[in-house]
Amino acid sequence: MKILFHHRIASRDGQWVHMTALIEALTAQGHQVVMVGPAPLSTMAFGGESRLVAALKRTIPRAVYEVLELAYNMIAFLRLRRACLLVRPDVIYERYNLFLLAGVAVSRLHRLPLLLEVNAPIREERARHGGLSLTGLAAWCQRTIWRGADVVLPVTGVLAGHVRDAGVAEDRIVVIPNGIDPARYAVVPSREAARERLGLGLGRRLVLGFTGFVRDWHGLERVVDLLAQSGEALDLHLLVVGDGPARGDLEARARRLGVAHRLTVTGIVGPEWVPVHIAAFDIALQPGVTPYASPLKLFEYMAVGRPVVAPDTANIREILTDGDNALLFDPARPETMTAAILRMCSDRTLRDHLATRARATIERRGLTWPDNARRVVQLARQAVARGAKQEHPAHWTGLPRRR
Repeated sequence: MKILFHHRIASRDGQWVHMTALIEALTAQGHQVVMVGPAPLSTMAFGGESRLVAALKRTIPRAVYEVLELAYNMIAFLRLRRACLLVRPDVIYERYNLFLLAGVAVSRLHRLPLLLEVNAPIREERARHGGLSLTGLAAWCQRTIWRGADVVLPVTGVLAGHVRDAGVAEDRIVVIPNGIDPARYAVVPSREAARERLGLGLGRRLVLGFTGFVRDWHGLERVVDLLAQSGEALDLHLLVVGDGPARGDLEARARRLGVAHRLTVTGIVGPEWVPVHIAAFDIALQPGVTPYASPLKLFEYMAVGRPVVAPDTANIREILTDGDNALLFDPARPETMTAAILRMCSDRTLRDHLATRARATIERRGLTWPDNARRVVQLARQAVARGAKQEHPAHWTGLPRRR
């Protein structure tokens, strides 16, 4: 198939990892994928972002920035339409972004099926975390984009509920969780080899590990408290693979409690180094989670074969089962996370069992990018076979209807 992959990503981070992994899997299976979006991100360092976008966010009023986001559709529309004329694709695949209406518009103009990958209800997310000024316009855009796609692909069943509530028909919603690149995890070093390779001085300590962007809501401060409470008895060490706004507070807390020597924060590492760092863990932590997310770190932990401690939330239960491939704790009771970690620390047999079952879950459930690529292609072919839609939702006017 010929697939136009449309996006508005302006940073080389987890979004970029997800996007490029799926594209590589589609290409490896013989499909032609043409990426259409902002300037190439390949020249950025991992963790970098567009300087222009960052500067605009810092210096202009929020409402003005949102108007600029909407205005970007003129550029996106022309860019995507030009690609349609040159490539003659079978389908458009888009990573959803708030205010990005161009994909729906071009899909209708060229009578092409649109598959829409949804990783978050961005209107709600921005309103809650980053702030949102044009709330009515944002709500209309999100609803219009979701309803305008032929197939909507939320990453969790919880997120599918948001899509359903926006008025998207059930038969147009297909949940596809995140996954891993099996080639990257085919040969993983042993715990001892990984620690020697990293040279972080972990020795024979019992290492609690976390990967990703460090935010306050992750709850890692409770793990630092556990380091202090356990003293020297368990010989615990917290290895944080990543960076983020909560890093300074976390390190300050460790110094205040006298356990700075038991905390290592690596800063940003390239994706190719993530499996090696996870291999150095004894226990992998998902202390907090956004309620609709499909955390990449979770699948990476499982692929390496590390026992996981995670919150007992609906989206996590879509992948993990307490006592089978993880230990789950009640996120409303922080002490239950500590209890789960301590239980795992004291029981090597349990750790081995959970690790084995976690890795088997990846294979059994097909939680890989190649498997996701096959699902996407199957859905794309079905959409093409159905032909152009006869009607479109009445809330979108002024664009040609498919015949």
